[in-house]
Order: sequence, then C-alpha cells, then structure tokens
Amino acid sequence: MKTDTADNSEQIAFWNGAAARRWLDLDAKQDVVFAPITEALFERARLAAGERVLDVGCGGGGTTIEIARRVGPSGRAVGLDVSGPMLEAARRRASPESPIAFILADAATHVFAPASFDALVSRFGVMFFADPTGAFANLRGALRRGGRVVFTCWRAAKLNAWQMTPLRAALRCVPRLPERGPEDPGPFSFADEARVRRVLDRAGFVKVELAALDLEIDIAAGLGFESAVTTTQSIGAASRAMEGRPDHERAAAVAEIRAALAPLRRGDTLPLGAAVWIVEAVNP
Repeated sequence: MKTDTADNSEQIAFWNGAAARRWLDLDAKQDVVFAPITEALFERARLAAGERVLDVGCGGGGTTIEIARRVGPSGRAVGLDVSGPMLEAARRRASPESPIAFILADAATHVFAPASFDALVSRFGVMFFADPTGAFANLRGALRRGGRVVFTCWRAAKLNAWQMTPLRAALRCVPRLPERGPEDPGPFSFADEARVRRVLDRAGFVKVELAALDLEIDIAAGLGFESAVTTTQSIGAASRAMEGRPDHERAAAVAEIRAALAPLRRGDTLPLGAAVWIVEAVNP
C-alpha cells in the first residue's frame, strides 16, 4: 500500500549526512545505553518463532538482529531505514545465516507486499514522519489482519533528564535553537498521548494502548565519566545546540556539561532519568 504523505526529504537528508556518521560511531554504545528499553519493548512485542517482523527505523541493525534471534530460522526479520550509511553497517553486523534482510526505503511511501508481516516493531524509529497518520496507514497495509504494532517513543522532553541535563548546561554558553512545534518531526513529536492515539486511530489501528515506562539509563554505558561527556557532544539535544558554534563557545559548553554531570556519576556509570511510551495497537 502506498499513500500520499508529506515530504520526508529533510529527515532523509539528516539521516544520510553527518548525523548518521555520529550515530554510527556510537551505535554499539547506544545499544548498551538503551538495553533496558529494548528489553521492555520486546517483552511487550511477544515475538514468536516463525513470525515475520518489520523493524521500522532500524538504524545500525541491533534491534533487527535481536528480532531475527527471537523468530528463529523459520521466521523473518526485515529492517527498514532511510539511512544508507546505517544500513551498510547493519548488513555488516548481521550473520549471513540469519533470517534477516534490510531495505533502504521510507516507511511512509515504500510499497509493501500486502499483509506480509505478523508484527511491526520500532525502537524510537517512528517519530520523524512529516505525516505520521499517512505513514502508519501505509505500514498497516503491510500487516496481516490481527497483526500488531509495538514501538517505543519518548515522552515529554522535561521528563528525560538524560537529554535535558546536558542541554540546560550547554545553553549557559550557546544560543537556544529555534523552537520546534510539539508535533514537528523529531524525538519528542509523540510525547503527547492524545496525539499518538489520534494518529493510530486515523491510520486504522484498533486496541491502541500506551504504557508509561520510567527508568534510568546509563549514558556512559559503563565506560566511565568521560565517555558520557563525549556522547553528549555527539548526539542528543546538547550536541545539536553546540553544532556549528565557535570553538570557544563549544569548549565553554562542554565545561558546563562536565560540571553538571559530575555529581551524578556512580563509579563508571552515569544514570539519568528517561521517560518512554511503549505503544501497542492492532490491525483489525
């Protein structure tokens, strides 16, 4: 099924440029950082041997590889992403013997074989659609009747200290970025429960459920304090605020981030609060 959707070219360009390279440099580390969220996602997804599963916004392929492990040789895991560099890395990571494939495509417009999947799973890969209702309608066409969608998305930015603590520190030294609307494509575009329900309802899904998950994630991934500080300079809200700023501003911002994070360290870890929705819905 293919639908007319708003233009996703801005996001496609973003995830094929410098952002993709930064994420790839930290891909294995971020899999560790997000491990407790990934486990909660798969616990809700309840994948079974032999199922055909689509991983939307699969990035470097860590979640797709886990899907393949869970569905086994009789199943099928397909990772889909708009980022060519990330999919190249995913293909290198995947075992040739795994029941796994990767597709470079936009989930909003890709022409899927109808009813070709039992489940759709995504870890933070569905918040960037210019037209999320159209995108989810297109994805629903790829699900069999009774097929399910399970994904994670971030709740309100103010509830996510792992992003906001470094950002507030950086903003003492660099200007604020232009304000984005609450429904503009981006990490927090699905923060509002009512909006998520509206999008999925209008896309034709039923039995929409959202469960709030509150936890701490170790942004150092057990690699020590400096690893955490380095991550905040490469990905996340603080890195976006510092991008393109003069060297002296960046250096001052990093010093402020280091000072803000230092009291929060616990040995080689730096746990900060994260607030997530786990969203489930069914194709009737």
